[in-house]
Amino acid sequence: MTTDARPIVIVGAGLAGLRTAEELRRAGYPGGLVLVGDEPRLPYDRPPLSKQFVRGETDDTTLRPAEFFTENAIELRLGVPAARVDTAARRVWLSDGSALDYDQLVLATGLRPKRIPGLPDAAGVHVLRRHEDAAALRAETARATRALVVGAGFIGCELTASFRALGLEVVLVEPQPTPLAAALGERVGGLVGRLHREQGVDLRCGVGLDSLRVQDGSARGAILSDGGAVDADLVVIGVGSVPVTEWLADSGIPLAAPAAGGGVLADEVGRTAVPGVWAVGDVAAWRHATGAHRRVEHWTNAGEQAQLLAAALLGAEPPAAARVPYVWSDQYDLKIQVLGTPAAADAVEIVEDDGRKFVAHYHADGVLTAVIGAGRSGQVMKMRARLASATPVGR
Repeated sequence: MTTDARPIVIVGAGLAGLRTAEELRRAGYPGGLVLVGDEPRLPYDRPPLSKQFVRGETDDTTLRPAEFFTENAIELRLGVPAARVDTAARRVWLSDGSALDYDQLVLATGLRPKRIPGLPDAAGVHVLRRHEDAAALRAETARATRALVVGAGFIGCELTASFRALGLEVVLVEPQPTPLAAALGERVGGLVGRLHREQGVDLRCGVGLDSLRVQDGSARGAILSDGGAVDADLVVIGVGSVPVTEWLADSGIPLAAPAAGGGVLADEVGRTAVPGVWAVGDVAAWRHATGAHRRVEHWTNAGEQAQLLAAALLGAEPPAAARVPYVWSDQYDLKIQVLGTPAAADAVEIVEDDGRKFVAHYHADGVLTAVIGAGRSGQVMKMRARLASATPVGR
């Protein structure tokens, strides 16, 4: 266990940072604990932003009230991004010029949305990551009539469903052959695309955004890569995210190459090659069983990694792992669930499809690797044990 009088400093006050602080206290760590966040808000839940929040069904996604941090002796430094770190001196400088000396440093800075180069700065054009992004989108949906969503990943698909629920016409543009092709493969992505088309979405795959049409400083539509024109008074760019690591450029902390997904390189419990420095959550490229480093950008992963990291940091035995990755996405009235790790090379078997709800099994080398379902929670979740034990297909 760490015994230095200096605190553990966690940079990043999102889900992964908060869960790490909680796990450290739960494990009995009695020392100083500082949680640094670049947003002025208390730590909040991001998944509802594209769904319940933007639809006006909830106003608050805060994860813990202010008194929680007081009761657990967690010092908050909010609204002050970290600017640089000296790992030899074990000191972090913040953007306001202040510095924090640390015993152990946990990096949990998460992601920021990618931007499309060359787009004009126009009103009505949005990305979604932060609470303020969602609040701006929510305000604009009150006067918008037609939305263009560029990118049919999880965020793009969820926002499309929310916009349709609010009565907006939606054009959803995706350069790949189907929605969610990168995450789920084209075959299952096609079933997701079917769902959106049934809900009246103008889904256009195999095309991207070429340029925006702007009038009086506001977006009025776009020209697509195939030459097609789209009218829209609300545009959302959802083309992925990149890990927030630029402030670590001269720190000596090893980073994954951008071509490999970027992020902070760490072992299987979040320990980096620099003594006293750890990484967790979306920004962390942990080493997996294959020996490769991989970032996992999902809600459940943040909590699971925090539990492992906290135990390792305090010198305790990590909890038994055989975890099965789990992701979900709410679109319209269906919950799309992903259990396991689907890969592009996997064989896909559609084991159930009633024209709307479906279940698909993925397998590689005769072993079940993932199960994906829409509106079929029971059928998906009962496969967890088979995935954990690498069950051969057919057993």
